[in-house]
Amino acid sequence: MSGTQVDLERPLRYPDTSSTPVMTKRALWLIIIGFLLPGSAQMLAGNKKLGRFGITVTIVMWLAAIGAIVGALNARVATLSVFTNSFFLLGLQIVVVFVAIMWLIIGFDTLRMVKLVKVKRSWRIPIVLLSVILTVVPSVGAAWAASTISAGREAISSLFRSAPPVDPIDGRYNILLLGTDAGADREGLRPDSISLVSVDAETGQSVIVGIPRDMYNVPFPETSPMYQDFPNGFGVDWGCDVGDCKINGVYAEAEFFYDESPYPDAEANGSTPGIEATRDAVEGVTGLKPQFYVLLNMDAFEHMIDALGGVTINVEEDLPIGGDADGNGITGWVEAGERKLSGYEAQWYARSRYGSERGDWDRMDRQRKLQAAILAQMKPQNVLTRFQEIAAAGTELVETDIPDSMLGPFVDLAAKASGHTPVNVELTPPAVDPDDPDFDVVHDLVRQGVAAATPVKEE
Repeated sequence: MSGTQVDLERPLRYPDTSSTPVMTKRALWLIIIGFLLPGSAQMLAGNKKLGRFGITVTIVMWLAAIGAIVGALNARVATLSVFTNSFFLLGLQIVVVFVAIMWLIIGFDTLRMVKLVKVKRSWRIPIVLLSVILTVVPSVGAAWAASTISAGREAISSLFRSAPPVDPIDGRYNILLLGTDAGADREGLRPDSISLVSVDAETGQSVIVGIPRDMYNVPFPETSPMYQDFPNGFGVDWGCDVGDCKINGVYAEAEFFYDESPYPDAEANGSTPGIEATRDAVEGVTGLKPQFYVLLNMDAFEHMIDALGGVTINVEEDLPIGGDADGNGITGWVEAGERKLSGYEAQWYARSRYGSERGDWDRMDRQRKLQAAILAQMKPQNVLTRFQEIAAAGTELVETDIPDSMLGPFVDLAAKASGHTPVNVELTPPAVDPDDPDFDVVHDLVRQGVAAATPVKEE
């Protein structure tokens, strides 16, 4: 043993136990260095085997954290893909629990080594409190982190299917966004809001095409199974079984009125015949092929917004809660102004269809504004502090066929998208007549929107 090591260990491993000041100072040093580098107190004054283990684990953790930071800076998509992988998250959860247990063992072992009976009496309680705080608080934090990781892993496993990544089409990812408000009085699911979000795969710039749920005569591409029955558009030649042949009836038509499913592989691919038919109809309307769908349950918006602690939005006019076109049965109002709405109020902000000058068109606009406001509210501090509630609400809110292999690229694109204002293309009057739409005009409007949301290439 070298002289330097003997000098270092002498007051810590071999202290003068008869000196109260020495034992008090020793106690403080052991607790503080044990907190800064778990295992170091044991190396200097206790079980060196336990100390080496604690230091090794700590160093490995720091190296892993540095590696994650370096990866996020230099290979962000790959790093995000790793951290959104459910198997990796399971392993990380186990490691975090293990570290929490190790921290408790080392922390209380350090308190044992302090020899409180030899410490100055007035310092005994403060030293115990300091030791417990520096031991328990990090362990509780690790337990919370493990629980949060578990919630995220369960949400990913329940929401996203396992499948290989998908390449963009013409440099863009196209996502069908369906908002539903299904009720007992409806014949199957009828989307209340239909949008196509087209995102530039490099920059995250997006165009959001809003399609009226009441649009008639929607065409299907020739490759669609629905084209055989509706070659000139949905319901154009001989009507449809769903009754009112609007685009929001396409779902029920394909889901309930075929003896043999027109999309036999839909469920195996994480979808349904109704969603696949709606996807084809949206392709016919916009000229863009939706690669994924996201189905939003508007009823579950209430839970998501409450999980976020409310949503701030500019309500442009007083909106009735409940009631009919004649104003009967109104139970309250969502009052105009810059307000933080509860989940219940936000639900009616998006749902109310009476009292607005443009009726359903204004309702469509409000739904998209609410969706944008919820995304804006998804700030890191909100998500981290309420992650488990948000994750639980998310499983009620969303159904999708986006594969888990796309989470890394899409999280990266979402971060890039925050630097751009989405281009909105609303296929509503006066530009488009939903009762008798000119789809050449519609396709031209969509092309203009995509062009506006596409970065100009430098020559």
